[in-house]
Amino acid sequence: MTKKTDIIFPLLFDGGMGTYYPEVSNRLLPECEMGNIFDKDTILKIHREYIDAGAKAIKTNTFHANTISLSSDFGVVEKVIESGIKIAQEAVGDRNVLIFGDIGQIGTRETTRFDDYREIVDVFLNNGIVDFLFETYSSMDYLIEIAQYIKSKVEDSFIIASFAIGADGQTRLGEWGENLMKEASNCGFIDAVGFNCVSGPLRIREYLERIEIPNSTISIMPNAGYPTVINGRTFYPNNKEYFANAVLKMLDLGADIIGGCCGTTPDYIKEIADILPEYERKERVNKGTKSIKLETPYKENLFRNKLENGKKPIAVEFDPPQDLNIGKYMENAKKLELAGIDAITIADCPVARARIDASLVAYKLKNELGIEPIVHMTCRDRNINATKALLLGLNVENILNIIVVTGDPIPTAEKNEIKSVFQFNSAKLANFVDELNKDLFTNPMNIGAALNVNARNFKAELEIAKRKEEAGVNVFYTQPVISEAAVENIRLAKQELKAYIMGGIFPIVSYRNAMFMESELSGIHVSQNIIDLYKDKDKEECNKLAVDIAYDFAKKIENYVDGYYIMTPFSRVDLVLGLMDKLKH
Repeated sequence: MTKKTDIIFPLLFDGGMGTYYPEVSNRLLPECEMGNIFDKDTILKIHREYIDAGAKAIKTNTFHANTISLSSDFGVVEKVIESGIKIAQEAVGDRNVLIFGDIGQIGTRETTRFDDYREIVDVFLNNGIVDFLFETYSSMDYLIEIAQYIKSKVEDSFIIASFAIGADGQTRLGEWGENLMKEASNCGFIDAVGFNCVSGPLRIREYLERIEIPNSTISIMPNAGYPTVINGRTFYPNNKEYFANAVLKMLDLGADIIGGCCGTTPDYIKEIADILPEYERKERVNKGTKSIKLETPYKENLFRNKLENGKKPIAVEFDPPQDLNIGKYMENAKKLELAGIDAITIADCPVARARIDASLVAYKLKNELGIEPIVHMTCRDRNINATKALLLGLNVENILNIIVVTGDPIPTAEKNEIKSVFQFNSAKLANFVDELNKDLFTNPMNIGAALNVNARNFKAELEIAKRKEEAGVNVFYTQPVISEAAVENIRLAKQELKAYIMGGIFPIVSYRNAMFMESELSGIHVSQNIIDLYKDKDKEECNKLAVDIAYDFAKKIENYVDGYYIMTPFSRVDLVLGLMDKLKH
């Protein structure tokens, strides 16, 4: 093992094994890591090419060596890692070249365990590899814990944590690269931090120039550039001279470790190695100007102001139409405004069925009627790019109130035709918006989320809500309160949570509606005594019951909520208007 004090900086790493392997191998393997077992000669040849090119550190061919990426049991993963180590060691021989165990992010904290990483690390440690590169990470999930574990086994190990950011400085999970670098640098167990993959050298350099770089060893390994896909194959621009000069300029911005990621071949590394001895490194530059904020004219968030001033605002959920009959919808929205509602919440394709886009409806409500809209945003239908684009558009239009929800899943029968996109859960989406509030928006978004007061284990629900608060949620919109248990849970929520609470109210339309809600709607509980009240009642009697019962529950939770969140059943605006009349008087 080479001691940390013996490492000579700047340290030049190798390039992109995963993209170079298909160019030089005749074998069609689903993952190049399987080449450690089935194509050893090619993997050995690639390692030697990088070393001959001038790399002073190489990565084991194990980036995807985990049970999920290889679709295998851990026995196969172990063989892939052990073989990868032996091939790297054979390639190095007696040359003064470091070997780093390469470990990619397996999943998120919700989908993986710490032990998934520990088992992998143990294979490396048991085979004499004590230096590690954790690369292409999108979050800090388990990084600090696994680094601490490695240090407890080998104190003098060298650990690099490298994050994959886009041109805007965010990872695919919405984390800001600057924040990840700082957290990794400050934990005390990670020796070097930096960026690799996704972006080419220009974009990474632009980002480095405007952030505060931590006082740590910095690692930068960009892609060759922006890729092009032709006939299903990914090609990167072949401009090794440009790449080499661009990467060397990273040294002036504080980089101590450099190399290449996707699209970089041994020729790219040789180009750097040839210039590196003559390169005159300038004094480290650290401008630290931060992200440029989105400058929009400041306008008050009237809904948020009412919450902050104890005005008990009333928000009405009124789903957009499934067809083009927007005229009727707008007419009813105007009736609600005249009745005194403070905002209209707009669901985002509820039950995974397409409706007029919630954000476009919000724009019409605000600009044509002057009604404050609250937009539901699901995690189901948008990746990070689409989500950020939508948030930028909403913020520009001063639509500043949102409710983040995971979203109903696509019906099973349609999954082969319609694909869900779950790049977030509601907490991660809230955190993503919160980071935009801190780093980009001059008009911060007011972040809402759901609170299920009908949950059987409400203690667990409160813990979930607290995590949402930590992620940036400041308003909770509850499921309908139609039972005494829900009233009690609202009371507990008010004691335990810091965020504002909008108490959910739902006018039950009929006996059939009550039975359906109790039997088939997740997160809703209707007391049996209330169900019985509707039995054998005609429409007029049911309408009166709907308003009276909804009003009674509104009064029962009055002291525990900061406002009311009324759901419109079957577009029955008349019932909401009746309830509004009682609440206002």
